[in-house]
Amino acid sequence: MTFATRSAFTTRPTLDGSFGMAASTHWLASQSAMAVLERGGNAFDAAVACGLVLQVVEPHLNGPGGDLVGMVAPAGGPSRVLCGQGTAPAEATIDTYRGFGLDLVPGAGLLAATVPGAFDAWLLLLKDHGTWELADVAEFALHYAHTGYPVLPPIARTIGTVRNLFLDSWTTSAENWLTDGATPEAGTLRTSPAWAETLTRLIAAGTGDSREERIDAVRREWAEGFIAQEIDRFARTPVRDSSGEDHPGVLRASDLAGWRASWEAPVRTSFRGHTVLKPGFWTQGPTLLQALSILDGFADDELDPGTPGGAHRMLEAMKLAMADREAYYGDSTPAADVLLREEYAAQRRALIGESASRDLRPGRIDGLQLRLPATRSATASAPGTGEPTVARTGVTKGDTCHLDIVDRHGNMISVTPSGGWLQSSPYIPELGFALGSRLQMMWLDEGLPSSLAPGRRPRTTLSPTLVERAGVAVLSVGTPGGDSQDQWQLPFLLRVLAGGLELQQAIDAPSLHSTNAPESFWPRERIPAGVVAEESLGGELLAELLVRGHDVTLSSDWTLGRLSAVSRDADGRLRAAANPRGMQGYAVGR
Repeated sequence: MTFATRSAFTTRPTLDGSFGMAASTHWLASQSAMAVLERGGNAFDAAVACGLVLQVVEPHLNGPGGDLVGMVAPAGGPSRVLCGQGTAPAEATIDTYRGFGLDLVPGAGLLAATVPGAFDAWLLLLKDHGTWELADVAEFALHYAHTGYPVLPPIARTIGTVRNLFLDSWTTSAENWLTDGATPEAGTLRTSPAWAETLTRLIAAGTGDSREERIDAVRREWAEGFIAQEIDRFARTPVRDSSGEDHPGVLRASDLAGWRASWEAPVRTSFRGHTVLKPGFWTQGPTLLQALSILDGFADDELDPGTPGGAHRMLEAMKLAMADREAYYGDSTPAADVLLREEYAAQRRALIGESASRDLRPGRIDGLQLRLPATRSATASAPGTGEPTVARTGVTKGDTCHLDIVDRHGNMISVTPSGGWLQSSPYIPELGFALGSRLQMMWLDEGLPSSLAPGRRPRTTLSPTLVERAGVAVLSVGTPGGDSQDQWQLPFLLRVLAGGLELQQAIDAPSLHSTNAPESFWPRERIPAGVVAEESLGGELLAELLVRGHDVTLSSDWTLGRLSAVSRDADGRLRAAANPRGMQGYAVGR
């Protein structure tokens, strides 16, 4: 069957070709990736070039001091997870943070920083699956850092919102992002000379007899050389964070020296003749697999997100999966083997009734003690594209960027980089970037799967997706959006895999998400039975959700999600699409 759409048109065509496709959250990054493909690079060379450009042109959404998660499918080889999520520093203990008088890890400031993981992960990808030298893939980022990139309206808005914080406390950020105390105007050109100098210096450190040795030399310089030393020095000076107080950081040079990006096997589930692959339970990614497994027991016509029943079932399935996230997901979880079993999905499916649930309802697993973190209830949902929400204390709700690329050889990749936002912590002038704030996703309560502990990865919201058919990658997709990333990917996958829609149709279709689970971002609030929905879903559907007990907050049309996707048919035909929401994501290809 084909799901109905509320519009006979799409904002753009689904691109169709056979040479290569690139889609991302910024047109300059997408076109840089395509330029690499045109010059003979593969999808992984193109992804690194794209990612480095995103660090320059979307500084409010990601940076070199941030983190990333990737799904990598080399042609003819097994799909793997690229882990660019750094760990908690050695001094990041619950006792240390409680000693500061904190009950939550701050949402911004130096105490929220993990080991920066994104840059090393890009280099690992380039080394193991790329073909180009670092200097060549970095050419595009250096071009925009030197000659300038256009300031997007969201960049100007973000800087304007934290302007007082910059002036009062984060003075290095004020010196970099403000001009005589004023916020930059949207549309003006901006350069990043300090990062350009740092990146050039790193490239120069890449000596060795082989391409791989030269890349490894750069990785050592990042982790053990001037980058690590400057971060260590900078992090020791107390600065304002989202607690409203000044605190020093605990990230040290030894933390960077002891960490490297790595490869892992994905987790997976079957849905409608496809295999959907996600990063492991140290991310929220398996919530999408759990929701799909629950929904797999319904008929196609019961799963259309554009109908009241389909929307209700989708929301309830994701609420069950997100409750399990709170109870069991973490850097290591003994529940992993149970959560993706068919019989467990059947038990969870039986809990979906005709009315909206308001509670967190994690499953009971034999031999495991069920414990949930203490959470706070909020009173209103926050509609929007997921752009960071910031205040004088640097509070961030979190957002990121995303890319999907496929080449003519069948290589496919989906990466979600984030963190190191200009509003996450003070700008380090000697390096040209800020540190991340992913540590805010860990709890200061003992005994939880995501409790703060040295060397542990925070349970990240970064969650790219791969889809295989008969063991071959056929689709990749992802989106910014913090806790909503998998919730926005779910209706897309239902519309494509069960509903028969084209990529652009599925992306353009109106979306919605639940706010029933606690946010992963400070201050960790939840809205029981909360739903944020685009008005274009229609009055009949929205009214039915209210009747069923959902607490619906309307969001304007074209506001929820910024998905992009690429696909490859068995005959080598390639397709791509990108989201018009946010007015900066584009797909390119031929």
